[in-house]
Amino acid sequence: MEGYGYFIIVAIVAVFFAVQSFRSRKAEKARLWKDICDGFGQVPDREYSYPEFERISHFHKFMMDKHPKTERVDDITWNDLDMDSVYLLCNNTYSSVGEEYLYHMLRTPKKENELKKFDKMTTWFEEHEEDAKQMQVKFSKLGRTKTISLYDFIHRLGDLKTKSNLPHYLSIITFFVSAGLLLTVPSIGILAFIAVIAFNVVSYYRSKGEIENYFICFRYLVSIIICSKGISESLDDEFKEYKNEIDEINDSLKSLKKGLFVLSDSIDGSIVEILMDYIRMLFHVDIIKFNSMLSKTMSHIMDVDKLYSLIGTIESAIAVASFRKCMTTKHGYVSRPMFDNTSIHISFDDMYHPLIDNAVCNSISERKGVLLTGSNASGKSTFLKSTAINVILARTIYTTLSRTMKMCEFRIFSSMALADDLENNESYYIVEIKALKRIVDAAAIDTPMICFVDEVLRGTNTVERIAASSEILNSISGKNVLCFAATHDIELTHILEKTYSNYHFEENVVNDDVQFNYKLNTGRATTRNAIKLLKVIGYKDEIIKKATDRAGRFVDTGSWC
Repeated sequence: MEGYGYFIIVAIVAVFFAVQSFRSRKAEKARLWKDICDGFGQVPDREYSYPEFERISHFHKFMMDKHPKTERVDDITWNDLDMDSVYLLCNNTYSSVGEEYLYHMLRTPKKENELKKFDKMTTWFEEHEEDAKQMQVKFSKLGRTKTISLYDFIHRLGDLKTKSNLPHYLSIITFFVSAGLLLTVPSIGILAFIAVIAFNVVSYYRSKGEIENYFICFRYLVSIIICSKGISESLDDEFKEYKNEIDEINDSLKSLKKGLFVLSDSIDGSIVEILMDYIRMLFHVDIIKFNSMLSKTMSHIMDVDKLYSLIGTIESAIAVASFRKCMTTKHGYVSRPMFDNTSIHISFDDMYHPLIDNAVCNSISERKGVLLTGSNASGKSTFLKSTAINVILARTIYTTLSRTMKMCEFRIFSSMALADDLENNESYYIVEIKALKRIVDAAAIDTPMICFVDEVLRGTNTVERIAASSEILNSISGKNVLCFAATHDIELTHILEKTYSNYHFEENVVNDDVQFNYKLNTGRATTRNAIKLLKVIGYKDEIIKKATDRAGRFVDTGSWC
């Protein structure tokens, strides 16, 4: 009777924990669904550490190494335009696959036919928001690998030596032998049993420690395989091509899915999972499974790559649908670009910068280079960055932040937010002319290119700057290149007026207050307010007067003295 009492107590405890586990899971699902519903079409608020951001970029770097001739947004241009922040604005993803693939997508321009294929899925998710949210629930089950790049480790599996499972099988045998001794010869068996348990646990963690990062990625890969089936089943019949490809790959990878429960790394605290943790430590079943999966995975690495891209594309489409809704809510509209490669040109109406609230919109239509003048803070750099970002978004996710945008399928380069390279002991001027040289070299390729240059050769003296700048800008203003350049040197607007159209931004100083409207105007800048701005900031009147007199004297005589 007393034994039954213990049994009842154990049963009650087990039921209690089971109920708690069920309630915890239910509450977590409710929180997740609320987060997904509240977050769709909003600015993502997830913060990333530097190691996480570094991990996200690894898939792109791997793909670029694998396909070196692929068109890309290079590092200088990406950093010039603060594209990391633009990426975060788009990144309404819930898995490592989605966030890594979206990053790669934003850095690899595509041809119109590929973009339209992606847009078809994105548009479907825009129109079926509930289905998009339900799909995000499935991606959330994949989760993120934090600072570990799945692709780094999956493609390094070939470097691992296949190890025999014999020692792990022996650990299982010795456990049961010691358990048998415990029942038959207790005095010897208890010592043997304790020793075997200790040995098995220590050897388990030693073996697992050698492959821990690979192990994490294996578990994630397994989750992708399992999750992909549910994603395929949830796809609309309109996307049979994706469904069929995912299903075919799942069939080829089915041998990897056998006994997958032993690789689980759940932290839900359920009794079953706690029990599985002890089983793994004592019998090494997850390590045995890892060793058996190693060679199988390498033989199917192309299927793994393809599945990764398919799943990444689908979640990226959901993220872009959310981004479009977010931008439409904040700014009133987004659009899809129109591509026309019959001539070099770009035109857009009411284009805005995605990172600026209440952004001022601008429009332009040009078939030759653009030279921007105007004072500091008047809007030149922001206009350049807005245009460049919109060209990238048009060519990567088929989205423009404008009412209309028509252009060639441009390659994109910039030279804007540069700095001294202390690591390589290079001055600002050296860094700048190297950045410009890559643009000059790219301009020699006979495919459409658009480039953005902010303050050409600002790192040197006025005379040489104007002389060199005019020749560099002339050299890249060819039949296949549109160059947008900002400058303070009014002289360039005269030297280059045959090859560049002049535009300017202006401001007014009223009652010691600077007023900018950030609107693009045709023609060169006609006002100089730099000295007036000194007064606004609070410089002494004596400095303001002397500076004004010196500037006037130079304009009248051509001499500073």
